[in-house]
Amino acid sequence: AEDVLQDAYVSIWNRASTFDPGRASPITWLATIARNRSIDRLRSGARMRSDRPLDAAAEVADEGELASITLEKTDDARRLNGCLDELEDKTARVIRTAFFEGLTYEALAEREGAPLGTMKSWIRRGLLRLRTCLEQ
Repeated sequence: AEDVLQDAYVSIWNRASTFDPGRASPITWLATIARNRSIDRLRSGARMRSDRPLDAAAEVADEGELASITLEKTDDARRLNGCLDELEDKTARVIRTAFFEGLTYEALAEREGAPLGTMKSWIRRGLLRLRTCLEQ
């Protein structure tokens, strides 16, 4: 497929001066060249043939995540967001900012106009409440 696409690009490049906008749109012209190159390749018998039997296709590993892992992550995210929503708005906001956006406690304290020790206390108490909620 990549070879056919490369042939199509070369053909398009070499024949760009022959394009007639009165006959077809640019995309139609490009698609026709690509289709014709594909047909030419099929007719020439130059298709890539696999030495492996069709049964071997079942052994090919899927690069994606397992569905069970995806569901587990989705469930964990839903539970975490639910528990964060149960916290005070201020506490949930600073925890989200610290852990999801990566702001330091110092930067959060400055942004919120609170002393650093207070910020650390808010986050610590909020994390303890989150743990309790998530363990239920």
